[in-house]
Amino acid sequence: MEENQAVYSVCGMCSVRCPIMVEKRDNKAVWIQGNPHSALKGALCARGAAGMELEYDTERPVTPLIRTGERGEGKWREASWDEALDYVADNLKKVIAEHGGRSVLWSDRGGPFVDLHQAFVRGLGSPNYCNHDASCARNVQHAAQSVMGLGRKQVAYDLKNCRHIILQTRNILEAINVAECNGVMDALDSGCKLSVIDIRASVSASKADNFYMVRPGTDYAFTLAVNNQLIALALYNKESGANYVPDFDELAAFVKPYAPRWAEKETGISAARITELAQQVAEAAPAVIWHPGWMVARYDDSFFVCRTAYIINALLGAIGTKGGLPLINTPGDIGRKGLTKLAALLPKPDEKRADGVGWKHPQFDAGPGLVNLAYDAIETGDPYPVKAYLCFRHDPLMAMPDPEALKRKWDGLDFLVSVTFSWSDTAWHSDVVLPLSPYLSRESIIAAKAGLKPQFFVRKRAMQPTQNTRADWEILCGLAKRLADTCPGMEKLAFNSIEDIWKYQLQNTGVELEEFSAKGFVELADKPVYRTPESFPTPSGKLEMVSGKWSGAGIHTLKPYEAPAAPPEGAYRIAFGRVGVHTQGHTVNNPLLHEQMPENVAWIHTSRAAAHGISNGDMIEIAPAASPATPAGRMKAFVTDCIHPEALFMVHGFGHRLPVESRARGCGVADQELMPGGLDRYDQAGGGLSLQEHFVVISKVDQDGKTA
Repeated sequence: MEENQAVYSVCGMCSVRCPIMVEKRDNKAVWIQGNPHSALKGALCARGAAGMELEYDTERPVTPLIRTGERGEGKWREASWDEALDYVADNLKKVIAEHGGRSVLWSDRGGPFVDLHQAFVRGLGSPNYCNHDASCARNVQHAAQSVMGLGRKQVAYDLKNCRHIILQTRNILEAINVAECNGVMDALDSGCKLSVIDIRASVSASKADNFYMVRPGTDYAFTLAVNNQLIALALYNKESGANYVPDFDELAAFVKPYAPRWAEKETGISAARITELAQQVAEAAPAVIWHPGWMVARYDDSFFVCRTAYIINALLGAIGTKGGLPLINTPGDIGRKGLTKLAALLPKPDEKRADGVGWKHPQFDAGPGLVNLAYDAIETGDPYPVKAYLCFRHDPLMAMPDPEALKRKWDGLDFLVSVTFSWSDTAWHSDVVLPLSPYLSRESIIAAKAGLKPQFFVRKRAMQPTQNTRADWEILCGLAKRLADTCPGMEKLAFNSIEDIWKYQLQNTGVELEEFSAKGFVELADKPVYRTPESFPTPSGKLEMVSGKWSGAGIHTLKPYEAPAAPPEGAYRIAFGRVGVHTQGHTVNNPLLHEQMPENVAWIHTSRAAAHGISNGDMIEIAPAASPATPAGRMKAFVTDCIHPEALFMVHGFGHRLPVESRARGCGVADQELMPGGLDRYDQAGGGLSLQEHFVVISKVDQDGKTA
């Protein structure tokens, strides 16, 4: 038996893509840990540690499948890779011949490896590359652009040098980025304060110096009141205000009515505590991070919640500052050459996007667009027909609200393909399933990570696939070869090996492929580089309290507060979130992780449970308040004081019904099924879906399985 060999790679159990070190023996992975050379310090979360179970589990797509029955019926025939790729290419050719390349839509989960995806979509002649972000972080991305002219990832969170971290719409210790978790805990060990604003007491809240259980839907009132106090009590950074904030007086006049006593009535948090928090963060400034959020597809005003968080950071002088939100560095910022982009091999299509982003909605970022609006084009043919859809590691039927309504929109598709390493509702509803190798048995293109110390990193194959699966580059380059006679330029993506791709990417960088062997990544700077911003890429060149770009689209970015709707009598506002052992729906059938958490439960406040006669562990039935006769399912009640009485919370990703998932099937409730009409409700200023603007009703289930 051979000795263990170490392979540096990248985890694929969630969208963070933590650096890992895999030990293999006899060409099989036998151990996974965090990359000890990275900020992970050798650590991984539970999901990362369960990666081998994903590879060895056979309850996933293990060979190409072509649908033989109706969509969603679950009738398939196995196909060879040549047949499957030919079939996909032929169907794409038919759609392109009849409707043009613009009629093809793509969506994925974003991340560092999308350059190849974007190049492939360009090769098709389509402008319609999308990702999942309409159901995640679009509001905070657009909020960042509206204040700084920079995207949310163009500033860092300098956690280890921070003196006060405020988490609002960011459950950092359960929606886990291991490096960030380490950064928070290191900061707390060094005396940093932690404040958490949430509708429930999460794991993050358990570590907090200050916890504020706000009324659901009132986060905007809270941030407005903090802005009010920073200005009214002259707690803001005067130098930062003078240098970077040209419309300070307009901001001051806008927030003047939103005093803490007003906010107390909205949020349920006392005026004294709001004032005290403003004083605490001012004392710690500029080494303050008021986190603007991560999964912020929540409320109709979530864009403004994120935006006022960025404004708080601006007033405290934290933007562009060590210990706050310093500017990240790309290779070019430190005098190095970046990777050569695969997308540069093909021209950018001249067509306008089907989702309207960039022309109908000029304020929005056209990079990943808004896939929910692209679905409207499938249904209506406006602005043009969208007839083919490729989903890469994306499960919209789990991620988007009202999945039955989404299926009806997809009835307008001629062709639907899923590329996935796990079964999903979307894959089950597809015409073709192309099985992606799990991350331990695939390599990926080289990626660049901007930061205080920018780097290049690579995922290398730690073992060969245990099933008839392929890497993403193998699938897309195989399709490129077959489409080259129809799509001009696509032959440029017909690479024969991953080494050829890596060599293309590294040209002009001064970095050799062999350098990745030492640590799995190549740092481009010896130490963190902090740059003082001279200006910002906004119309004014400064941090904008009133956004010039959004104003040009007819949207005023200092929006008066509107109180959220109260739950109807006997109803609750639905809320959902993450947990450290699962990633949305794709881990709940993992053998190890299923053992850790086999089902979700309904968090309900003690007083409300008593009114229903519900005790902890009782079974309840849950239904949309708008259609109480159509329950989504049954789940156990978790009765606690640690949630706001107006809310009912559950972990997202459960309620699977697919017969191929023996462990996950029938466990828990799917929150997206409790949001009828949700595809049409989104934050008009930020673009994110309003996933927590829905209400549910519950009934206790008795021992005979009947409801009251």
